[in-house]
Amino acid sequence: MATIVTAAIAAGVLALSGCGSTSATAKDGSSSGTSGSTSVSASSGTFTAAGLFPQTGSWAYIGPSNVASLKLAAKDINAAGGVLGKDIETVTADTSDADHADQNSSAAQSVLSKNPSVVIGPPSSSVVKNSYKQVVAAGVPMISNGATSTAFSGMDDLFFRTIPPDTVQGAVLGQIIAQDGVQNLAIAVFNDEYGTSLRDVVVKTVEDAGLNVVYGAKDTFDPTETNFSSIATAIKAAKPDAVLVIAFDQTKSLVKALKSAGIDTHKLYMTDGNTVDHSADFDAGLLEGSTGTIPGAHPTEEFQSKVKAIDPKVVDFTYAAETYDATVLAALAAQKGGATDGATVAKNLPAVSGVNGGEECSSYADCLALLKDGKDIKYKGQAGIGPFNDDHDPSTAAIGVYKFDKDNKPVFDHAQEGAVPTK
Repeated sequence: MATIVTAAIAAGVLALSGCGSTSATAKDGSSSGTSGSTSVSASSGTFTAAGLFPQTGSWAYIGPSNVASLKLAAKDINAAGGVLGKDIETVTADTSDADHADQNSSAAQSVLSKNPSVVIGPPSSSVVKNSYKQVVAAGVPMISNGATSTAFSGMDDLFFRTIPPDTVQGAVLGQIIAQDGVQNLAIAVFNDEYGTSLRDVVVKTVEDAGLNVVYGAKDTFDPTETNFSSIATAIKAAKPDAVLVIAFDQTKSLVKALKSAGIDTHKLYMTDGNTVDHSADFDAGLLEGSTGTIPGAHPTEEFQSKVKAIDPKVVDFTYAAETYDATVLAALAAQKGGATDGATVAKNLPAVSGVNGGEECSSYADCLALLKDGKDIKYKGQAGIGPFNDDHDPSTAAIGVYKFDKDNKPVFDHAQEGAVPTK
């Protein structure tokens, strides 16, 4: 089932100011290991897609599906004839997480040394913040597959994303909380680009709906925090009806502390940073009934099977569809522009996403055939993001809503969709 988030609601949520731009391109259109191509540059005429994905750190669970989705996209592109008649190449580097800023930077430098046509990722907003300037300064477009910070909308002419900003996830989550009858909400959130920007949107949405935020509207905790007993005690003292937890690995210790403080852990709300399989983290049933949201499309069974065929060890598919689509869009942009350099890719990304209309196509092979016939295209891929808007965000968005079962695993319930406002 799909519930529509109205444009008015989406437009009413808080939008933070963007970070500074270091690019002049026109807007038209720790260790870090690498894999894949290590010798072919974009200037040779070969399209090279570089992936910046977490394979260690608190986001390590996301990395395997992102790497596999990049490889799957390359496989499908090459099977259809490649880009400009040549097979594409891939290279990846491990960004780890925002607590490893040096590795964020060294991973970016590692892939840039391969002269990529495009950088896919990182999925973390904080890691994007630590690395995007390096990438765009090199004239390479970055397409994040998961960075949802509201501050990134329109941030740079060379920055795109295939994931909706938290103006949408925050609005959807706030609506769900209000519709569930919560009157007094507490929010436990870490002091992180992703965490605070999402928190601010939720606060605006629930307060507009008449709810009280009794804790966490301004309170945060350090991402390196390990002892949450005092925070849990403060939340309990605020007498909330429910608690929203915005965190990553810290969720394990935090939820246990909330339970010890007497908070009902069946009435928690989670976001994409912790709407994951917690079966090994908590006693059975601890989260049963709690709700989580994940921005982006829920991958189809067919797509999941294809990703697992690349890497059978993949168990989490967060941002897999967005990774795949980012790679295909970039390849189509190079094909349309007739060159594999970053400027050409960036200039043509809006067009192949459908900003000029065109014929809809859902695979690289079909889109390639249309381009060769001289037609405008509108790529509709796995994530269904619609054409890029003026801020280089998806123009439409899907937010997956999940319910935790007795094994503390998130089970897809339904999707809520809506338009993405521009600044």
